[in-house]
Amino acid sequence: MSYEEREGARSIWRELAGWIFYFAVIIALAYMIITYVGQRTRVDGSSMETTLSDGDHLLVDKISYRFREPERFDIIVFPYLHEERVYYIKRIIGLPGETVQVVDGYVYIDGELLESDIYGAEIMESADMASEPLTLGENEYFVLGDNRNHSSDSRDPSVGLIKRENIMGRAWIRLYPFDSIGMIKHS
Repeated sequence: MSYEEREGARSIWRELAGWIFYFAVIIALAYMIITYVGQRTRVDGSSMETTLSDGDHLLVDKISYRFREPERFDIIVFPYLHEERVYYIKRIIGLPGETVQVVDGYVYIDGELLESDIYGAEIMESADMASEPLTLGENEYFVLGDNRNHSSDSRDPSVGLIKRENIMGRAWIRLYPFDSIGMIKHS
């Protein structure tokens, strides 16, 4: 093999190694972004109407709760513990240490009517497990869907109170439909 042929073969291998390295870096960055920063998800159902609609595509912010605690009215994403790869999206209503109760279709926090709750446009027909006062633990949150009469949320024993470690992140940006692209209003 001549010198030119050896140099040509080395050049091809260097080029190939460069491309492999480039793809490895892209895959590693994509993995880190999806794992630690944000994740795309799709709304399935009407439990968050009118804020979020069936078929909306969202970007979930997975990093901000590493630096701050979730707040009342944040819209969060968390896994449904009874079915793998199923995630729920709901609004935080009750915070750790508070006592939450639904009386006559309205939310009470520590015995006081939650008057700033402008997201649940209708009176709740069912309080389920929130008909009795629920005192939240140190790392527990009470969540409701905005479409309160068509939502499986913390009132439902199959969902229950949401533990801090189970919160995947908060809904951050609507990506689709295109005429509704933008930041998602939380409070």
